Amino acid sequence: MVCCLTRIYAPAQQAAFTPEQKIRIVEQIVERFYVDSLNPDAMVEEGIRAMLRTLDPHSQYSDAEETKALTEPLEGNFSGVGIQFNMLTDTLYVIATVAGGPSERVGILAGDRILSVNDTLIAGVKKPTADVMRMLRGPKGSEVEVKVLRGASPDLITFRITRDDIPINSVDAYYMAAPKVGYVRISRFAESTADEVVDAFNALRKQGMRDLIIDLEDNGGGYLNAAIQLASLLLPKDAPIVFTEGMRQEPMHYNNTVEGQLQNGRVVVMVNQYSASASEILSGAIQDNDRGVIVGRRTFGKGLVQRPFPLPDGSMVRLTTAHYYTPSGRSIQKPYTRGDDGDAYARDILDRLNSGELMNADSVHFSEKDLHHTLRLNRPVYGGGGIMPDRFVPLDTSFYTTYYRDLVAKGVLNRYSQGYVDANRASLKKQYPGVEKFIKNFEVTDGMIDSLVALGAREGVEADEKSLATSGSYIRTVIKALIARDLYDQTAYYRVTNEIDPVYVEALRIITDPDAYTSLLPAR
Repeated sequence: MVCCLTRIYAPAQQAAFTPEQKIRIVEQIVERFYVDSLNPDAMVEEGIRAMLRTLDPHSQYSDAEETKALTEPLEGNFSGVGIQFNMLTDTLYVIATVAGGPSERVGILAGDRILSVNDTLIAGVKKPTADVMRMLRGPKGSEVEVKVLRGASPDLITFRITRDDIPINSVDAYYMAAPKVGYVRISRFAESTADEVVDAFNALRKQGMRDLIIDLEDNGGGYLNAAIQLASLLLPKDAPIVFTEGMRQEPMHYNNTVEGQLQNGRVVVMVNQYSASASEILSGAIQDNDRGVIVGRRTFGKGLVQRPFPLPDGSMVRLTTAHYYTPSGRSIQKPYTRGDDGDAYARDILDRLNSGELMNADSVHFSEKDLHHTLRLNRPVYGGGGIMPDRFVPLDTSFYTTYYRDLVAKGVLNRYSQGYVDANRASLKKQYPGVEKFIKNFEVTDGMIDSLVALGAREGVEADEKSLATSGSYIRTVIKALIARDLYDQTAYYRVTNEIDPVYVEALRIITDPDAYTSLLPAR
């Protein structure tokens, strides 16, 4: 029953309100008549967030502190746990981990949902994003414990993260993968990306690089211009790279304005389901121009362009203003429902796993209405849901056990490797003065595994023989990689782990086998 209802506005006939007038009237009603005290700033911010939620999954508002945290990974350095995230349906979703950062070291993955920080619930309680960021940040060397929900499992995983300075580089690693074959791993598209990649290319060409592997696995994107600059390095002058269209935006066509430095030689691009946005622009430009072979799994499917609108108080609205299209005319954006709470959109990767798509290319289905063709060879390519690779590589889960997961989540692998290097650094450097000798000759012994298992048991991770047999070989490789990173650099880490990455193994096979390459991309 409604009692004490005061009629404050009763016109003789219905007035014609504009949306702006209606908002102002409701705001005035609340300010004049609400029963308790108000926080006008918070009320307005929640109103803005609600307004943008009626649009698409990528239009967002961020307050001043959130804006700073969101732009730091693309513009500078910062300290913390090293994740990029979105707050969807009052839950923190991890978009990506910073390569070499604290969260990656303990095994946080893109798509994980962080539910609590140091036993404080942050999901479902409408906690401001700025408060969550303050909880995750802290002095270098301090620890934070987070509980994570992963995939469809109802069990929470506990991760103990040691905060650290976060390295902000676009190029995580580059090296000669084989004679005349260079490898460059790019983790994001930021202000410095093009310069970093040019430096890597120049260094590799001095070592005899002719062909190139570009690793965009787990690259969540970044600046549009950075993707255009990278495509320009590989394509001939005047080649189309991308174009954008929006109802309230003039179409923008981006063609290469220079002669690319690396127009010749074979190119293979590595992608997976977490490669998004600018990664898809670069991959799409290379595929549609028949410039290279795409290897891996279907990419994320983000084909919306966000324009930042900074506000005077340091906050920002990032509004979707256009769709982007690859040179063949493909829209890469995967389906979404306007006004959806974002949950279904965020579950897409899990749905791919459950449907078998990540294991079998035959489980990927495109609509014929999204069929397009590449520009030179007229190969069929599809839009409407990411970039489908020319060579599909299934997800490898053969090594995965909850034992391995818990060793990583509790930081046991990382702490063991650090401790081993600290105790043996001088002898290791003497025995392996260069990374080449280390990669070729160093082996993780049974005794080292025994010590790791003992450390895990002290941390509450009890081993069983079956799990160790399943994950043992993978664990040995990860330990070797972590030791290599501590002794040498980040590139050494990827040189070791790439050997157990099926996408890399297939990319290297294709680029070093002319017949395999031309079977996918006939010679010009």
